[in-house]
Amino acid sequence: CREPLSLTNQYAGLRTLQEEFSDHPFTVLAFPCNQFGAQEPGSDAEILEFATTKYQVTSDFSKINVNGSQACELYAFLTSQREDEEGNADIPWNFAKFLVDGNGEVVGRFSPQTAPEELKTIIVETVEASA
Repeated sequence: CREPLSLTNQYAGLRTLQEEFSDHPFTVLAFPCNQFGAQEPGSDAEILEFATTKYQVTSDFSKINVNGSQACELYAFLTSQREDEEGNADIPWNFAKFLVDGNGEVVGRFSPQTAPEELKTIIVETVEASA
């Protein structure tokens, strides 16, 4: 199954989630990765400028590797805690999502095709359980 070439419009949904849950202990972290169809060839500054200009993203982020021996430690941890729906540890494409509770437990892993808006219910449940 070939992944879609761009899910970039999800930046808007992630921004909206951050805005909606800004009064709660909740933060959206975004980590662009160029391991998927060379979709993120720019520098951190170029990617942030694009996301800010086009989607009004306000958070800082750094481009990382999420798979292989050069995967950042955070993604090595996340993928070791939760496999995807098909039982794979590797990230299949940009915009894979993880939900981590206030205790550092990975409570959910969601495919790149899962729209950020689809996560509201589980976010509310997780925030309330952590309160």
